[in-house]
Amino acid sequence: MFDIQNHASFVVAILVFQLIPGPGTLAILNATARDGIAAGLGAVVGTLVGDMLYMIAAVLGLAAVMHTYPLVFNFFQWFGAAYLGWMGLRLLTKPLTDDERQTPRRQHGWVYFRQALAVSLTNPKVILFFVAFFPLFLRADASAITLAAMMAHVTVLSFAYQLGLVLIGNFIARQLATFPFARKLATRLAGTALIGFGVKLALDNR
Repeated sequence: MFDIQNHASFVVAILVFQLIPGPGTLAILNATARDGIAAGLGAVVGTLVGDMLYMIAAVLGLAAVMHTYPLVFNFFQWFGAAYLGWMGLRLLTKPLTDDERQTPRRQHGWVYFRQALAVSLTNPKVILFFVAFFPLFLRADASAITLAAMMAHVTVLSFAYQLGLVLIGNFIARQLATFPFARKLATRLAGTALIGFGVKLALDNR
């Protein structure tokens, strides 16, 4: 289908990779838990835009350029690690008073879009992933239409999965809202996880 080899396996592989938690997943869940479905959807769109930009860059050969100039790749890795660590520290050190827990100040979905986009773009390994992943399901004579169809598959399936995350995350967050300690704990755990992702990215760059 769409000249994609082993189409069913391609779809299953995308879904499996979506199940692997990463910084983007955490950004979506954090936005949803803090400010509801609209905020979560803002983070979803930010993640999808970041992935789309990297897919286009991979197709255009940016990965080959980064292999030729490894300092560029290393810079983006260190920048990504620092950014994730900074976001994590903000969540860990953000004061949460009783008043804030009872009437939290809601932020617009645009704020979470920008945060999720930044998180997505600070992991340049995504380019290499798409460079390695797409050829597994391409014929040698594949056209640009086939590549466009593959990118559309990734985007649509990612959106469906991440929309599910938002809806489930919002339901859980509403159930936990009656527990004053729940929001503070979730915020601290999110901050710790972001720092963990940043440290992992930094260690991979050594």
